[in-house]
Formats: sequence, C-alpha cells, structure tokens
Amino acid sequence: MTNITELISNPKNINKSSLLKESFVCPVCKNSDPKYIGYKNGQPYCRRCISFKGDEVDLINYHPPKNYEAIISYPLSKEQERIANEVMVSFINKQDSLIYAVCGAGKTELVFKVIEYALEHKLKVGFAIPRRDVVIELALRLEKTFKNNIVSCVYGGNTSLLNGDIIVLTTHQLYRYPTYFDLLIMDEIDAFPYKDNPLLIEMFKRSVKGHYILMSATPSESVLSEFKKPNHQIHTLFTRYHMHPLPCPKIIIKFGIDKYIFLIQKIKEYEKVNKPLFIFVPTIDESNLLYGILKRFSKNGNRVNSEVNEREEIIEDFRKHKYSYLVTTAVLERGVTLKNLQVIIFHSDHEIYNAASLIQISGRVGRLYDAPDGDVYFLGSKTTKGMLDAISKIKEANSHLQVVL
Repeated sequence: MTNITELISNPKNINKSSLLKESFVCPVCKNSDPKYIGYKNGQPYCRRCISFKGDEVDLINYHPPKNYEAIISYPLSKEQERIANEVMVSFINKQDSLIYAVCGAGKTELVFKVIEYALEHKLKVGFAIPRRDVVIELALRLEKTFKNNIVSCVYGGNTSLLNGDIIVLTTHQLYRYPTYFDLLIMDEIDAFPYKDNPLLIEMFKRSVKGHYILMSATPSESVLSEFKKPNHQIHTLFTRYHMHPLPCPKIIIKFGIDKYIFLIQKIKEYEKVNKPLFIFVPTIDESNLLYGILKRFSKNGNRVNSEVNEREEIIEDFRKHKYSYLVTTAVLERGVTLKNLQVIIFHSDHEIYNAASLIQISGRVGRLYDAPDGDVYFLGSKTTKGMLDAISKIKEANSHLQVVL
C-alpha cells in the first residue's frame, strides 16, 4: 500500500490516482478498500455496489397516510401483547429493538402496534426481508391487516411503485431508500443472502432515518452483543402464541439404503393420515437425486430448489394437497406455514446444517393453533454438534413455557 506521508514529502513521486484511491470512500456503501475502487474519466467509483443502480424513492410526491388502524381477526396472546407494547415503547423512546422469538411465536403480529403508532404520526415505515418469496407473502398479510393503507411490494423485477404507507421489500432494494425510513423492521436477519453480507448490512444502515427493529429466532452472538449497548433493547418471547411446546426433533441414525427405506415408510405413513411432509436436503443436486428415487415409490410428490422456475406454482399446488410430500432445499426453510406439516431433514449431519438452520427448519412444524404438534426427524449417518445444540436450545425454549403457564 502507498505511504501517503512519504509521497507528500517527495512531491515528484505523487500519483494522484493512488491518493484518490486511498482516500475515496463510497458514499453509498462506505467501501474504502482500494481493490473495489475503479476509475472512469479520472474519477473514482465503487465496484462493490455498482450493480445497485436504479430509481430511488420520490420524496417530493410522498403523501403521509390518512389511516393507520390494524385490523386483526384473531386475539393475541398475553405474551404477544406484552412484547408488542414493549416494542412500541422502545420505539417511542428512540431505541432500536431486537425481537428474539422462537419460530412460530407470531413475530409479525408483535410489530403491528408500533406500525400503527408510526402511521398515526405520519412516519415512513419499511419492512425488509432477504428473500423475495417471503416479501410477497408478507405484503399480502399486511394488506389484510392494514386494509386502509397502501402496502407496496418492492423486489427485483417489481419496482414500479416505490412509495407507499408501508413498503415491504427485499434487502437488495434498500439502496433505493437513502436516509428514508423512520421505522424500518427487518425479519430473518440471519438468513441468506443478508447474513454476514457487509454490502447489504451497510445498505440497511444507510436507509434508516429513525430507528429499526430486528427480528430473529436464532440471532448470532454478535447481534446479541450489539443490543447490549445503550439505546438498544432485546425483547424475548420463547413461547408460541398457542402456548404449546416446540416439537422436539428426534435423531435417526441410518446407513446406506436404510435411509431411503425410512423415508419411503414415512411418506406412506403420512399419506394414510393426510399429513403433508417436507423432506429437506442440503444441496440442489441432492434434491434432484433424492426425488428421482422417491418418485418411483410414491408419485404424489415433487421437489423445489432455487433452480426450479415453477416452484411458486408447485408450492401452491402443495398447499392445495395435490402433493403429499416435497423434497426441498433451504428455499422453504422460512416463511412457510402449513397445517399438520411434518419434517424430515435428510443428511442432517451435512456441514451446511448448523444449530440455527436446524432450529429454523424444525420451526416449520406445529405453527397453527388447531395443529400445534408434529414430527421432526434429523436423519443422518452420525450425530453432530449442530443436531445436539438444536435439540438443546429447543428444550430450553420449551422450559420457558412451563414458567409462563
């Protein structure tokens, strides 16, 4: 790296491009790493965020909302009411919040009250999520809850309406909203592609004008440490809204062909009682391979992964009970709620599965009030630390239920 002091002391050696490159800080993503800095017409530009180009939100024609009431057709639990009030008070007191709540606790409902408050006070509200599929589903939920408000849905390929009373968007679209949101809520902070992505994290910070609320069932230690600082609050909810325990996974150790026999038996078993089944696999190749084997024994299934273009149609058909099982990668790890869903994690000892991801997948089961139970199986050739840690944390969360009851 060029020594700036040495250059200044010997002007003949000064290379203006080197000085510019070393002193340049990207105004969008705060990048200052010279290897991500290029030049055009003698002026530096950032290569790290160059792909984030497009229209930004129109501030001039913004019209504050006239209505703000959240219309909820079901009662919240006492625990949900408590957290919802705490989150709103934290926002009023100009504090950032982390909602640390178990899968199926009803995290979205916990922010309805603070959204109401923000809309009532003519504040700009955003709700960011890493994955497009979940953004679309959440926007529909918010439209039903805030019936008198404009809920805009922004993601790649859907950017014609950037304004709205509540803007639901992927984290990749936050670059369109510099210093914009008075209240920015973000769910799935530990999900790909946001997790550990410095560019998206900087885009998030840049878009916040006021204060933010993060939500997660499995926050990292670094996030928990961050919220121990002043003007930060952690709100914990370790019980599901229906007050039933989280289904605790069972470890099944099988080898070779016995793994496939176990899966086929479970598919047949659940088909007899009309219970849908997700079979999670660690990779795209394995999803294709496993489905190719299983469909020879049961034709009532399908498979989804990021390379399947019609996956939204397949998922919708699954909801309509056209399939009894789906072989899936992590694309269905979050944001899915289905009645009586059962889960098997095939090759759960794969390195891709840590405790956090196993907990998230397990959390797909037993989410509904009238179907709070179900099976979760960790199917592998060995027991891993991730599997044991996931079970331990689920049991710990269930222990809080006994205290509440």
